[in-house]
Amino acid sequence: MADPEMPVSTDAETAALMNQLEREIPPMDIGDAEQLMREAKAAFDQHGVVFFLRQGTCLGAVRDGALIPWDDDLDLGSILGMHGFTEALIEPVAETLRAGGAYVEVLEEGLYTAVKIFKYRIRIDWQAYRVVDGTIAHYPGVPFPVRLFEELALVDFIGDQYMVPSPPDDYLTFKYGPDWRTPKQIGYEKDVLDAMPQGTVPGRAGPLKQWFIVRFRPSQTGRLLVLDRNDQPVPDAEVRIAGITRTRTNRRGVARFYLPVVENYAVTVIANGAEEVLYEEALEPGRSYVYRPDAEQTAGRYFVLTEG
Repeated sequence: MADPEMPVSTDAETAALMNQLEREIPPMDIGDAEQLMREAKAAFDQHGVVFFLRQGTCLGAVRDGALIPWDDDLDLGSILGMHGFTEALIEPVAETLRAGGAYVEVLEEGLYTAVKIFKYRIRIDWQAYRVVDGTIAHYPGVPFPVRLFEELALVDFIGDQYMVPSPPDDYLTFKYGPDWRTPKQIGYEKDVLDAMPQGTVPGRAGPLKQWFIVRFRPSQTGRLLVLDRNDQPVPDAEVRIAGITRTRTNRRGVARFYLPVVENYAVTVIANGAEEVLYEEALEPGRSYVYRPDAEQTAGRYFVLTEG
């Protein structure tokens, strides 16, 4: 459990540690995660903010009645304009959590406002979603119908009741595919991408605008060099950026694609008959990256693309 006597870090040190843990993706200490969840719920309840469990936290609560042992963070959501929730309620919740010793960072991202909460070496990702064309965009770009969040369901979880999308089975099938009841530490990433609708998530640039951006606005374009196991470029490899686009490498093994913001993206590379899902890769518009396969690990890799 968290040590109440541990030394206080500066915000800069805490942010650096949070970013480090995001990339290393270590499993959470379950006791500390449950404690932080209770503290977060108390802050939400204090300010009358309706929130729901989402993604892996929802999966664990519905399927197991507990947190998933190998999960690395807590995922919460609220929807702007629903259940009385507005943008003005974000900062009061953040201030209450800060007063309780948490580091809280609020980031604007077109489709949602991301609130990163960090305490006890545990991260909470609270997304305040905006409804676009009757959907909200879950990572890695899954457009969920807003009907799943209009009437939330209650589940028993860590000694209390928490709200989840309703019906929970529909939500989890949208996110993880029909096999969501089977626990998977590795391999669920491909299930998520296979279950996603094809095309661009609502609220992002469509194909024609993307073509224009890639051709004329390099500052909004990402580039990926795909190499084989001999470090040689792979022409005509397929590169998919989930919820954004799919493209192919040129004769030099380079694919170019539209990137809307600095963010983590799910990237799929299909080269020389092999497919690898890189479920979380930090990408920034205007930068170039390099993909190298690993003969010993062909699934479950995170943050492996290098700049180049």
